[in-house]
Amino acid sequence: MAELTPLRERLLRHLADGQFHSGEQLGDALSISRAAVSKHVQALKSLGLDIYSVSGKGYRLAVPLQLLDAGRLSRELAPARVEVVPVIGSTNQYWLEQTEQLNKGDLCLAECQTSGRGRRGRSWISPFGGQLVMSMYWRLEQGMAAAMGLSLVVGIAVVEALERAGFGGVALKWPNDLYLNGRKLAGILVEMSGTAGGPCHLVIGMGLNMVLPQSEQDKITQPWAELAELGNITDRNGLVVALATAWQQALVHFEQEGIAGFRERWNRLDYFNGKPVRVLMGELQVHGTARGIDEQGALLLELENGDIKRYLGGEISLRG
Repeated sequence: MAELTPLRERLLRHLADGQFHSGEQLGDALSISRAAVSKHVQALKSLGLDIYSVSGKGYRLAVPLQLLDAGRLSRELAPARVEVVPVIGSTNQYWLEQTEQLNKGDLCLAECQTSGRGRRGRSWISPFGGQLVMSMYWRLEQGMAAAMGLSLVVGIAVVEALERAGFGGVALKWPNDLYLNGRKLAGILVEMSGTAGGPCHLVIGMGLNMVLPQSEQDKITQPWAELAELGNITDRNGLVVALATAWQQALVHFEQEGIAGFRERWNRLDYFNGKPVRVLMGELQVHGTARGIDEQGALLLELENGDIKRYLGGEISLRG
């Protein structure tokens, strides 16, 4: 995959408006030849950007692109540290390697993630500018055991922030996915480190589909959704501020009350609540009806005989 050099970033800023730009105009603006423009456009395409060219008109992005604005995000999320790395392996991994230098609420964002990961080691496709890819650092003084149910809390915060921003209709799938009309819109991954009896270092990552380029859509092997289905995304940076603020507020609330304080909010947004589901544990499958979560964030499953069984995270997977 190509590197986003400073020159390619400048080229991308010229193309971000979604209008046609001739090779000659771009070459003059960047002080390079038309042949060099063509070479750098190809490099941008390898990052997952949908750029096409028309003879006599030039180059344009299939969809206008709102690039992340590190200066604005730093101002609006102060005192949190905000770092924007245009192309990164994994925002979670990058933040996990720096936990000793981070403070609560510090945020890392990327336009493109080349080695993103989901739950249970799955890969997560992140084409350039097609998603919000963000990771936040948090520290729990109560230790690792107190982090139980954290992905549920973050999911609630995201859905409620999207509702306030005018993107209604998003639901939650236990324990870490956001759904839109039964298709995956976003995934949350909480990773932690710490020692017994000591504080717990947490890195909370999310990949939220915004507008996925056509070239990347065929690579996704499960039903997926994008936020653009719910309306125009007029201010991508403003959405980052709203989501990061909602995460911080929810995490403070979580420190005070634990997952029990979020149970009703989860059950309101639970996509599978009251629906028949399968719980997968390796080769074993258990069928029943989902009944929301309990005070510890465990999935409640009503079996065919009427018994209620509870399941905590780990290697458990929920299917409709």
